[in-house]
Amino acid sequence: MKRKWTTAHIPDLSGAVAIVTGASSGIGLETAKELARAGARVVLACRDVGRARVALESIRSECGGAHAEFLRIDLASLASVHHFAGVFCERFNRLDLLVSNAGVMLVPYGVTQDGFERHLGTNHLGHFALTGLLIDRLLATSGSRVVTVTSAAHRFGRLDFDDPMFAGGRGYSAFRAYARSKLANLLFAQELQRRLCETETISVAAHPGGAATDLGRRATERPFYRMCLPLFERLSQTPAEGARSVLRAAVDPALTGGELIAPGGFLGMRGPPTVVRPGRRATHETAARRLWGISEELTDVRFP
Repeated sequence: MKRKWTTAHIPDLSGAVAIVTGASSGIGLETAKELARAGARVVLACRDVGRARVALESIRSECGGAHAEFLRIDLASLASVHHFAGVFCERFNRLDLLVSNAGVMLVPYGVTQDGFERHLGTNHLGHFALTGLLIDRLLATSGSRVVTVTSAAHRFGRLDFDDPMFAGGRGYSAFRAYARSKLANLLFAQELQRRLCETETISVAAHPGGAATDLGRRATERPFYRMCLPLFERLSQTPAEGARSVLRAAVDPALTGGELIAPGGFLGMRGPPTVVRPGRRATHETAARRLWGISEELTDVRFP
C-alpha cells in the first residue's frame, strides 16, 4: 500500500529559490514556512508590509537558520507586478519554484488598478503576468516548477469570453466571479504545462481543500454560509493541513506536470494530498488557449 504523502517527504531544498505569493498568512505562510524549513531561500511576495514582516519573524523564529525575505507585490496592479519581477531578477539569477497562492474571495464587485474585475484580475491575470515576467528565470533553472493554487470551486466556474469581467457589474455575483477565476487558474496551469512540455520546467495545480484562513472571512457575511458554518467547520482543516496539497505540488519528484493535487477525503475538503481529476470545463484545451490569448492582450505580457 502506497504511503500517504506528508511534509516528511519534503526533500532537502538547500540552494533552491522559491517565491510564495500571499505568504503573510494562511496557506501561503505555512507553505513558505515548510519550504524555508527544508533549506530553500524563500521570498514572501505580499501586499501588506506590516503583516509580511510579522510572517517573516514567525518563519525565522520557528525555522532556525531559515533564509526568508520579503518583497512587496500587489497582484491587483500590473505596475506592481512588473516592479516586483524587475527587483527579483536583479537580485536572483535562478528561480526553482513559483507558488501562485495569493488571491481574493467573495469580494463585492469592483475593479483593479488596471480596470479588471477584482477576482479575475487578482487571482488569474496578476499571476499570469508574474509568471510571464519570471519565465526566463524559471527556464534557466533545471527542474523548476510553477504551482498555481486553484479551488474546488473551479467546478462551478464558467468563462464568458464576450464578457469575462462582468462589465459594469452586469450579472455579477461574488461566488460566480470567484469560481470563474479559479477555473481560469486551472486552465492556465494546464495550458502552461502544454507550452513547457519540451523544457525542464513543469506546471502543477493545487487545491488546498477547506481551511480556516483569512481568505474566507467575507463568506460569513452570506446567510447560506452562516447556516452551513457548523458543517464547514467540521470539514475544514488547519492552514498547515491545507498547505500539504500545495507543498506536494511544489516538491514531489514523481509529478511530471499537468497534475491537480487536492485532499483525497470527503468532497476534496480534507485528507492527504492526492492527484485528482479536475472538472470537465478545466480540461477544455480550446478554452485554455483562448483564455491565454486574452490574458496576453489584457496584461501585455507575452511568453517566449
